[in-house]
Amino acid sequence: MKPVLDRKIKLIWDFRGPQAARTAEHYQKHLAEFVTLEELKHDISGFEHFSDMHSIAYLVVAEFEMKDVREILRPNRGEIYSE
Repeated sequence: MKPVLDRKIKLIWDFRGPQAARTAEHYQKHLAEFVTLEELKHDISGFEHFSDMHSIAYLVVAEFEMKDVREILRPNRGEIYSE
C-alpha cells in the first residue's frame, strides 16, 4: 500500500446537456494548461463521454496537492485514481 499522501486523486468535473461533450473536451485543455503552470507532480488529465447528455473532464493530482487544487478549481467530486 502506498503511503497516504502519495496516492493519486482524480478530480472530476461533470458536464450535462447537449453541449456536454464539447464543454468537457474544452475544459480538459484548460486543465492541461493548469498542470504546466502550477508544475503539478502528475501530467494526467482527460475527458470521458458517458452519453449524449453527460461528459466529464478530469485531472489527476498527488494527494498532497489535492486541497490547494480543489480550492482553486472547484471540482464536482473526486475519487482515488487507480491506473
